[in-house]
Amino acid sequence: MTSDATGAGDAPISLLIVDDHPVVRNGLRGMFESAPGFTVLGEAADGVEAVDRAAALDPDVVLMDLRMPGGGGVDAIKELARRGARARVLVLTTYDTDSDTLPAIEAGATGYLLKDAPREELFTAVRAAAEGRTVLSPAVASRLVTAVRTPAAPVDETLSAREREVLLLVSKGTANKEIARELFISEATVKTHLTHIYAKLGVKDRAAAVAVAYDRKILG
Repeated sequence: MTSDATGAGDAPISLLIVDDHPVVRNGLRGMFESAPGFTVLGEAADGVEAVDRAAALDPDVVLMDLRMPGGGGVDAIKELARRGARARVLVLTTYDTDSDTLPAIEAGATGYLLKDAPREELFTAVRAAAEGRTVLSPAVASRLVTAVRTPAAPVDETLSAREREVLLLVSKGTANKEIARELFISEATVKTHLTHIYAKLGVKDRAAAVAVAYDRKILG
């Protein structure tokens, strides 16, 4: 339902509250249940439970924390999107770092708000999220704008000289043990370099790393 939730005749916006801290869940439940236009259908203590509860309760909006033992919010948002859940997800967390905000938005969150947001701002954000409108706290909006405006460094510049040496040997079909012997490093160090290479190129194995490296002219 996507009413403005401002009048007694409007159907209330239904909520699922997801947070690993019972005190936070109780506080949010009390806040929304005391305000006109909202109804809390249930709670969940982690991302896995959130997905199950969302499927069972079909809320309009899921208030989702991010860092939770037993199942994080980003994975839950991805799973809800994969299942085609009707609920809009409004992230409500204490974290506004790039490593938290960007993955959550990319996963499909409708909005991102910090827990220090004023009560009325939270109510307004939930109403907006229920209507499918994007809601971002000023700090998060600023980070996203910066991320969009800042061009990514060329991939070949992000690889260290040693990583490029390892990648070149990998492209020749050299085994880890032989790479270690040729570069006078341990096999464990070779594996560490490979892990960093995979992360920087956005791949999961040697073949993909070599293919991407040739495509981006890191090799060749």
